[in-house]
Amino acid sequence: MPSDARPQVPSVRGPVAFDALPGALRNVAYSGVRHPGATPPECPSYAADGNSALTGGANCQRYAYAVLRHFGLLVPPLRSAELWADRDATRPADPTRPLDLVLFDAGPVADRPPGYGAHVGVHLGPDQVLHLCREVGRPAVWRYADFAARPRYARFLGAKRVVVANSGAEGGC
Repeated sequence: MPSDARPQVPSVRGPVAFDALPGALRNVAYSGVRHPGATPPECPSYAADGNSALTGGANCQRYAYAVLRHFGLLVPPLRSAELWADRDATRPADPTRPLDLVLFDAGPVADRPPGYGAHVGVHLGPDQVLHLCREVGRPAVWRYADFAARPRYARFLGAKRVVVANSGAEGGC
């Protein structure tokens, strides 16, 4: 019987789950220029472990995708509107489960697709979201009310569940 060495869905939730992540995923600096689809030098080649590519920082999406990659889930390098529209690698998730991607924004933007500019985090468990934002500068675990209290994140757009397991294929930024 083949063994699966991938880390499993965390059995602990919230800040405890965050503390269990490798240091490379707990100590990432926020950098808005390091986003999915960015070209070099902002986005170096994909690192096999998915973590060393974060040494120069990341934005919210890139960070969330690296966390999921750690747990064996592969997300293509989609920006937030592309992620929201995607039905190949992700599906709408309701109710949310651990490791679902959650999106927050300030509401619809005229002449922009749904999800444009949305903030992306990782649902860890009841009322716990792991994310990386400019305001904090490092990964943090917030409650849903913490997002609602900030105008730029006030609307919970929804959640997406990744349906593509990491088969060792390389992914971009």
